[in-house]
Amino acid sequence: MKFDITKHIGKFYLCLLMLLTTVGCSDFLDESDPSNLTPDSFYTTAKHAESAIAAVYADARFVGDGAGIFSSNWQLLEAVTGTSTTQTAQNSDLNNLYSLSYDANTLHIRNWWRGVYKLIANANLVLENVPGIDMDEAQKNKVLGEARFFRAWGYFYAVRLWGDVPLITLPQSATSEDFNPTRSPQSAVYDQIVADLLAAEGAGLSWTDESGRVSQSAVKSLLAKVYLTMAGHPLNETARYADAASKAKEVIDNAGPLDLFDTYGEVHDETLGNMVEHVFSLQYNDEVAGNPMGNMFPNFQPVTYRGPSGTGSTVPEIEFYNSYEAGDLRAVDREGWFYSSYYTNGSGELFDLGAPYIFKHFNVIANGTFGVPGTAKDNLNMPIIRFAEVLLIYAEASNEAAGPNQDAVDALTRIRDRAQLTTPLLGAFTQASLREAVWKERWHELCYEQITWFDMVRLRKVLNSETGTFDDFVGHINLSSDQALQEKHLLFPLPEQEMINNPNLTPQNPGYN
Repeated sequence: MKFDITKHIGKFYLCLLMLLTTVGCSDFLDESDPSNLTPDSFYTTAKHAESAIAAVYADARFVGDGAGIFSSNWQLLEAVTGTSTTQTAQNSDLNNLYSLSYDANTLHIRNWWRGVYKLIANANLVLENVPGIDMDEAQKNKVLGEARFFRAWGYFYAVRLWGDVPLITLPQSATSEDFNPTRSPQSAVYDQIVADLLAAEGAGLSWTDESGRVSQSAVKSLLAKVYLTMAGHPLNETARYADAASKAKEVIDNAGPLDLFDTYGEVHDETLGNMVEHVFSLQYNDEVAGNPMGNMFPNFQPVTYRGPSGTGSTVPEIEFYNSYEAGDLRAVDREGWFYSSYYTNGSGELFDLGAPYIFKHFNVIANGTFGVPGTAKDNLNMPIIRFAEVLLIYAEASNEAAGPNQDAVDALTRIRDRAQLTTPLLGAFTQASLREAVWKERWHELCYEQITWFDMVRLRKVLNSETGTFDDFVGHINLSSDQALQEKHLLFPLPEQEMINNPNLTPQNPGYN
């Protein structure tokens, strides 16, 4: 029977909460006295294992949770890139991100720390307790593989956001010796991430999974992404480029149902979630939680069934939009990643929006299209890894490891062919020119997916939208704020309240008081 994680995740999460409450869940867990469950009695059946891992899936959705008025957690990784700006001014924390004046009290930063470590904590509970359950071994191994994937995924965010971070791999309580842990070196955190993903590779996960659960292709793709990051700053382990290329090539060569969609519209078609191009996504279903990307709607314009609404708190920076090549389908109105016109109230007459807005996460089924009213139920998933990114990881890593080669150019060409752009032949590239061609394609293909900021940090380079070349990170002027990036911006500050609660987290990251 197909397991639909989005329909069951709310009930699974409620059941896990019984560890801390006296609420029963008798329709899901067949227990003689469910109100008396304790941690020891909870982890005793296969259903408990599934409930526990479902809670981890639910925790991963913190990325889309709210961060004050007109803002979401994901905007932490967009506002600072310079590829977007805002049409609202009500959220001071978001404004501080756009102006590069954020600090240790910025709400989005606090939310990411709490979200990441809650995810890691619940993954640790699964990894500590599920091995002792008497259940089918194949099912058990898959659950443990999923938990290892999520722990690695959480730490991968943490180490890129804050650098040295506490490395916690066991459940914690007030009596734990390391209840107030110190920060571990980034190299040690990456070692743990790689170890978890290598273990998850061997967990017997299916190659793809249309239910939205972690698959083997997702594990390998994340591992390729981790290796690519390790090859760049700050670790500079350049031998990892070959590892990244090799791991990405495994996914490309054994793709099976994985491929690029034929059209960009299919990328944000809710009926195609977890299929074809979507290697891994955060699962959204309106019955539990609707898609969280609504802050990309234009401010108070009637593009959906709701009529004049929307916050416009993340909109394209116009120079970035203008940096797309002439003829690039991704910049064509309602064809690619942007729209500059839409249908009144989602399904009426076409009207001009007056500027380009982000179409990449716009759900036409939920919001409406010409002559077809929206369903008002936004079940669109949030993409985390697309096959397009795997192709670009391979192209970059392969070029860095071995210089220009046909396979690397072929991977780049697949991305550009869909955009209806011509790609030079292999002989036209040097290693340096192919490098920047791939970088630029990452900026234009993967924009607004919370990827660009991490590219800026690992490369120490930023696309200059006006010149089409790459500036050094330090000193680059973010056009959205007219502010220069500084050395301190390579890391975010640790949340002040966390440092008060745990003095062992000191010192604060450089540049933040």
